[in-house]
Amino acid sequence: MDLPGYNFLSAPLWLITVLHWVTLTVHFVAMNFVVGGIVALLWGKISNRWEDAAVKQFVKLLPSATAAAVTFGVAPLLFLQLVYHRQAYSASIVSAWHWLLILLGAMLAYYLLYAASFGKGPGSRKRLFLTLAFAALLYVSWVFSSVFSMAEQPELIRTLYASDQSGLAVNTSVSEWLLRWLHMLTGAITVGGFCLGFVGRKSEKLYAVGKQFFLWGFATAGLLGLVYLFTLGEYIVPFMRSMGIWALTAAILLTAGALHFYFKRKFVGASLMLFVSILGMVITRHLLRMVRLQEYFEPSSLPVNPQWSVFAVFLVCFLIAIALVWYMLRLFFAGKGVRA
Repeated sequence: MDLPGYNFLSAPLWLITVLHWVTLTVHFVAMNFVVGGIVALLWGKISNRWEDAAVKQFVKLLPSATAAAVTFGVAPLLFLQLVYHRQAYSASIVSAWHWLLILLGAMLAYYLLYAASFGKGPGSRKRLFLTLAFAALLYVSWVFSSVFSMAEQPELIRTLYASDQSGLAVNTSVSEWLLRWLHMLTGAITVGGFCLGFVGRKSEKLYAVGKQFFLWGFATAGLLGLVYLFTLGEYIVPFMRSMGIWALTAAILLTAGALHFYFKRKFVGASLMLFVSILGMVITRHLLRMVRLQEYFEPSSLPVNPQWSVFAVFLVCFLIAIALVWYMLRLFFAGKGVRA
C-alpha cells in the first residue's frame, strides 16, 4: 500500500509566506496586548489601581484578547508546518511534553484572566490571578522560543534525540533561545504599554504609565535585538546581505515613528506604524530562519500542488474573524461592553 505524498506545497510559496506573515502579525498584536498589558498593569505606578475605571475596562479585555491570540495563532503555525514541517515537527518531538503542556498553560491563563476580569473580590485577588496567568503565558512563550530556535538547528535536534527520546529534552543551546525569548518579551511590553495607554488615554495617570512602558520597552527590545544580531556568528554576514536587514531597519524606524505619534496623542497613525513595524519584525525573523537553514533546506525546491478550495475557505473565515473582532471592539469602546 502506497502512502499519500505529503512533501509538497498546497499553494505557491509566496502566498503561503505572505499569509504566514500576516496571520503571525495579528497573533502577536493580540498576544502582546495580553502579556505586555499584564506587565504594565501589575508593575506600573497606578494609584487606586483596581478601582480605576480604565483599569477595569482593560482587564475585561484580556480574556477576549487571549481568545483572539489563540485563534489567530493557529493559522501561522499551520502555514509554518506547510513549508518547514520536518524542522518544526522534529523539534517539537524532542521537547514533546513541554510542547503539549502549552495547551494546559494557555487554558490555565485563559480561565485565570476570566477570574480576574469578572470575579468579585479585593484587588489582591485580581493581582494574584493576573500574576499566575502571566506565569503560565511566560511558560508558553519560553517553549515556543526554545522549540522554534531548535527547529533552526538540525544538528542539535539530531544530537538531543539521540541522547534522550523521552520527550523531556530541552534546547541546550541557551545562547540561541534566551536572547530571542527576552527580545520577544520586551517587544510584548512595548506593545502592552502602548495598548494600556491607549485604552486609558482619558486618564492622565494611565496614559503616563503606558508611555513609560512603551518607551522603555522599545529601548530594551532594541538593545537586546542588537546584542542578538551580533551573536549570530557565521550567519550575520549572509543575513546582512539579505532583505532581512532592510526589514529590520524599517521596523525599528516605524516603531520610533509610532512612539513619536503616540506621545503626540495621534493614536491612529501610531497604531498603523506599530502594526507595520511588528510585521517588519515577523519578516525579519522569517528571513533569518531561511539564512540559518539554507545549507539544509531550500523551500523553493518543494513541488507545488495547489488546493485552492481549502485556501478560499481559510481566507473567507479569516476575513470574517477580523471583521467580527473589529465590530466587537467598536461595541466595547462605544460603551456597550456587555453586549460585545
